[in-house]
Amino acid sequence: MISEQRIFQAYYTKSEPIVSYMVDLLNLNGTETIFEPCAGDGVFIDPILKKFPDIIIDAFELNEEACEKLKVKYSGLENLSIKQTDTLTDTGLDLLCSMGGKYDAVIANPPYGAWRDSLDRATLKKKFHGFYAKESYSLFLYRCIESLREGGKLVFIIPDTYLNLNMHKDIRKYILSTTKIKEIALFPSSYFPGVNFGYANLSIIALEKSSDYESNIKNNFKLIKGYKSVNELGNNNLKHLTSLEIQQKDVLNNINHIFLINANPNVLDCIKESEIKIGDVCDCATGFYSGNDKDRLKVLSKEIRNSKRYEVVDKDKITYDCSSRPLNGIEDDKIFVPIVKGGNVKYIKPDNWFMEWSEEIVSFYKKDKKARYQNSSYYFKNGIAIPMVSSTSITGALIENRLFDQSIVGVFPKDENLTHYLLAFFNSPTCNKLIRTINPSTNNSSNYIKLIPFISPSVGDLATITENVKQIIEQTKISGDYDLNLESKNNTIIKGLYKF
Repeated sequence: MISEQRIFQAYYTKSEPIVSYMVDLLNLNGTETIFEPCAGDGVFIDPILKKFPDIIIDAFELNEEACEKLKVKYSGLENLSIKQTDTLTDTGLDLLCSMGGKYDAVIANPPYGAWRDSLDRATLKKKFHGFYAKESYSLFLYRCIESLREGGKLVFIIPDTYLNLNMHKDIRKYILSTTKIKEIALFPSSYFPGVNFGYANLSIIALEKSSDYESNIKNNFKLIKGYKSVNELGNNNLKHLTSLEIQQKDVLNNINHIFLINANPNVLDCIKESEIKIGDVCDCATGFYSGNDKDRLKVLSKEIRNSKRYEVVDKDKITYDCSSRPLNGIEDDKIFVPIVKGGNVKYIKPDNWFMEWSEEIVSFYKKDKKARYQNSSYYFKNGIAIPMVSSTSITGALIENRLFDQSIVGVFPKDENLTHYLLAFFNSPTCNKLIRTINPSTNNSSNYIKLIPFISPSVGDLATITENVKQIIEQTKISGDYDLNLESKNNTIIKGLYKF
């Protein structure tokens, strides 16, 4: 049973400074026709009506109970139309959009990640030109831009993930091509009191619909960040704020149309100008999942972190040498193989976790709907494991012919001589600056790893870094620690190559 909260994702905007800022961005004069696509309890309708009692407003609300409350609240207002419907599929809105739009202004706090079944998502993906259908706010954004007439304005409060996540590249291209962005403000989700969105940061975007492509891409807009409190929204002259002047053409020309909002020009130039990326010199792949780790994944000792729910492995049944790459499973009794899991450990991870890998169970993995026997051509190869989720810094550790799980991006250099150099690079501050500019979140998916610029080291630098990393690995295997001076020397060389 899917909860009503998960279906509607109705987080009402209860912050007066946010509401006032958003309404002010519309710059209304009272003659407009307004659209509120997910009206909720009328939080945006109230201040607009207070300022312009006769302004025309069309309000949609999917939740039947919330819609009935709106009708009672605004009963008797002939200039306010309230309809219980799904904004994304409403046929009347389809007609208006196909005719070039109707509305002078749209304002909303659309649902974030509202639940849809697989059939719904497939239908929406087709209807909305392949846009990412699992995240409802991007579909609302597209739909509402379509509903605007030429020159119409839109103000939305949405998560900031549309600025850089690979899944949102199509909506970025659409916005940059068909609208003039006026302003984007970035701030923590904590500015919404008492609500946990599942997103660290939110944004308010203000834009204007425009069919003039050439004019759109030449448009400059402000991206503002660094607010210290919600009350500072709209007060853009504060000295501690970072205000970036950005041309839409520059964003459109970025890889996947990412909004690169890092203020370091050297990092930005490197990302934009580098002709060779990690994806050109390495294969990147996500790892294995058994479908039921509780029963099939074992731990070396209960002293291992996060081992509480797992059984201790029978040490007599472990196969440590997987260089023969047993992709179809193991014939004898030694049926457990070492697997590299997530966790931010540099250079080398000890063999603490083991996966059941008999011929019978591997055959099952290949057929089981819950299991992910994916990218198997990379299993048990020598490469670099990068955790999907990192804390403050990206890290890399050798896979060393082990299995690696789905919490890992396996990076496999096409030239094995680059392995130790790349291991040093992925553990360097330089790499962290690059990946956090490409994707400010802590999600290091393979799509983002592939976009990191690659600068080939000289023969001398390659030899020095390779030797230093080999010493780090050897020291770590012996004592669990390594000489930090070796790492510092590597970081200095890499910083010199990348110029930051």
